Amino acid sequence: MSEFVFLFRGDDMSGSPDQLQKQMQRWGEWMKDLTTKGHFKGGQPLDRTGVVVDRKKSIIDGPYAEAKDVVGGFMVIECKDIAEASELSKGCPIFQNGGFVEVRPVMKMSM
Repeated sequence: MSEFVFLFRGDDMSGSPDQLQKQMQRWGEWMKDLTTKGHFKGGQPLDRTGVVVDRKKSIIDGPYAEAKDVVGGFMVIECKDIAEASELSKGCPIFQNGGFVEVRPVMKMSM
């Protein structure tokens, strides 16, 4: 088994309290399903604020990427290959709000 990271980008978190509650419920159900099947290893949403440290080691308020490019959270999953990871990502509720999932393998490093 290998580990993969899902980077969640561009999730529109606007809407009525009822819509947001339903959205969070869909996320919870999807994550519970991944956990039950042994894929979910961890993850968290990320705050929209932060800073960027550039090449000159200057600290800049940010991130100022376009809304579709801001990473809103991440998840670490375990599965056999990137094809399976990609299939698992298709159940993500982010697609209902115009966002997308970047699927990245975690590089194995020997120390």
